[in-house]
Amino acid sequence: MNGLSTVLIVVGLFLIGGIISFAKQQMPKGLIALLAAGAVMCLAAGVLRLDVWS
Repeated sequence: MNGLSTVLIVVGLFLIGGIISFAKQQMPKGLIALLAAGAVMCLAAGVLRLDVWS
């Protein structure tokens, strides 16, 4: 696991925490969807950069 994949996974998990927090505060659904898309992209990029795929 290199540094960039670790950072991407941590940012993705941070955004998931934001999704949960914003959902509890009943923020607009569009904002929650935007955070969800960012979290999925960060987690996917972090996992795909791991060296287990080669």
